Amino acid sequence: MLPVGGVLIASPWDTAARLSELVRGIAFWRSLGQTFGHIASGFLIGLALGAALAALSVKFPVVEDLLRPYVFMVKSVPVASFIVIALVWMSSKSLSVFISFLMVFPVIYSNILQGIKSSDRQLSEMAVVFRIPAGKRFLYITLPGLKSHIVSGCSTALGLAWKAGVAAEVIGIPYGTVGEQLYMAKVHFDTAELFAWTAVIVVMSIAFEKFFLAMLRLFYRRLERS
Repeated sequence: MLPVGGVLIASPWDTAARLSELVRGIAFWRSLGQTFGHIASGFLIGLALGAALAALSVKFPVVEDLLRPYVFMVKSVPVASFIVIALVWMSSKSLSVFISFLMVFPVIYSNILQGIKSSDRQLSEMAVVFRIPAGKRFLYITLPGLKSHIVSGCSTALGLAWKAGVAAEVIGIPYGTVGEQLYMAKVHFDTAELFAWTAVIVVMSIAFEKFFLAMLRLFYRRLERS
């Protein structure tokens, strides 16, 4: 089926032209900044809480037993269902933060939990015998042993955070966000703008993932040299 007047599908030139118009407006950067802040916040909260509860689950197995059904539920239930349910509890403004966190947490938690369980226990026991301080044990034994699990988990979680976060904005339509712009472009049948915003989301998602993982690898390189 051929496009009619660019309504069904916009050409790359139309999309590029619309994007060049968007980037010249303050509303574009405001929406981008707000969405980025929400999704980045949700990701970082999920990362911190996932890592903390994974460590707690290893020390206290009852915590792992209590969290198992919740982690399974988050992995199994469609994102759209969580978004609609969450809208009953909270305002649309904070929805993308919560949904991003919700998608990130089980990935980080499961990866780090698996990493801690598969770590070299003899090396940790030797460090205790030689009375190496807990802080140094964490920095020079625990963290290096978890490197592959943390990098892998963050790589997966970052993509999920952006997909779920923007989806939450499209459904919740909070003012001044990328999700709202996507929704309005759809309502007005502005396919060129819809494609332009989609391209921006893809670029931002990839850029944030590359930047965060680069910083993570840089941290590990400096840790190895110290």
